[in-house]
Amino acid sequence: MGGWSASMEPMKVLIVEDEVSLAEGVRDGLEAEGYQVSLAHDGDVGFELGADPSFDAIVLDIMLPKRNGFRVCRDLREQGVRTPVLMLTAKEGELDEAEALDIGADDFLRKPFSFVVLEARLRALHRRSGGESPAESDQLRFGDLRIDLRSRRCHRGSAEVSLTNRELDLLVALVRRAGSIATKTELLETVWGSDFDGDPNIIEVYVGYLRRKLDVPFGRNSIQTVRGHGYRLDA
Repeated sequence: MGGWSASMEPMKVLIVEDEVSLAEGVRDGLEAEGYQVSLAHDGDVGFELGADPSFDAIVLDIMLPKRNGFRVCRDLREQGVRTPVLMLTAKEGELDEAEALDIGADDFLRKPFSFVVLEARLRALHRRSGGESPAESDQLRFGDLRIDLRSRRCHRGSAEVSLTNRELDLLVALVRRAGSIATKTELLETVWGSDFDGDPNIIEVYVGYLRRKLDVPFGRNSIQTVRGHGYRLDA
């Protein structure tokens, strides 16, 4: 396992899970690797604790008492909380995953899961949110696009554009390759992680989301499809 070295700022993780033994087992494993972990066993407490912006990630079960994980995630996003969310479920099928991503979750993991995989997903979320890049400029610019990596806010000109965490991560990946072609494989590995085993066409879905938010309202065509290769961001 990768773990969290003593020289690094400890990653703060909130686990919202009503299976107490599972939550405590994950907590003990993460703390042994150097993480700081808080627990909540129902959705109301999870929402209250999750509103604290000091957390680096939230591990959120879907089936919770009082307020389910979908509601917790949606309510946090409506409150402006941008903390990366990794959702857990024991259900089969793709509808849970689609709904979780639509309401602003950043990743998805099915039970039973490997602790090694869970920790790898948390490290990937932390990297994608800029947590391991303190030397990088907080501002990313391309044409009239401006992204504040610290606050995770995006502007086109003077207008703020509301993006989910996944949409913002995809835009950042495109901006960093601006003028060149970003292949689907590159984007999947950068934004969803190298262990992503879902439908690779998710890229097309999220590019569509970005176009509807960043191009259509402003009369632009900045995200271009290069057939057979990938996508290119043009000013």
